[in-house]
Amino acid sequence: MAKLILGVTGEMGSGKGTVAKHVIAERGGSAHRFSTILRDVLDRLYLDQSRDNIQVLSMILRKNFGEDIMAKGMYHDVQNDEHDIVIVDGVRRMADIMYLRELPHFKLVYVEAEMQNRYERILKRGENTDDANKTFEQFKAEHEADSELQIRDLKNYANYVMNNDGTYVDLYKQLDEIITQNL
Repeated sequence: MAKLILGVTGEMGSGKGTVAKHVIAERGGSAHRFSTILRDVLDRLYLDQSRDNIQVLSMILRKNFGEDIMAKGMYHDVQNDEHDIVIVDGVRRMADIMYLRELPHFKLVYVEAEMQNRYERILKRGENTDDANKTFEQFKAEHEADSELQIRDLKNYANYVMNNDGTYVDLYKQLDEIITQNL
């Protein structure tokens, strides 16, 4: 069986991580996150894993080593992964897609959800150190950061668009249909 690689993109809180968790738990797949590289560096430097720090570090790396530096690392991680289904969580830029599309059986999946739903998810999960106390106005302002601006356009390049304004069951049904079509 050929390895299916699903690059998952979408705005903050859209459900990318939920997609990855489902593939791991229900399909025996694996997931790799772009942000893991950045979080590892921040941890090593004893810096907060705040959204600001993650965005600044990403911009520094891309500016100094090329827009596709993160995608190059991800490409090798995915190539070396033995699972039949691999999620690449957090595709954010065209440079990422261009590099990852060189992988056989790569499909780009865009996960969308209304802003209010995404905001509520960000608060609940508290993934970044500055998420728990974030106001809706701050959340909206973060959508103007360089790392977030390019995401909306990626929907135009997606092989699939999933809506995550419903239940987990609704989301998983959409995801399972995509997987079934491609295995």
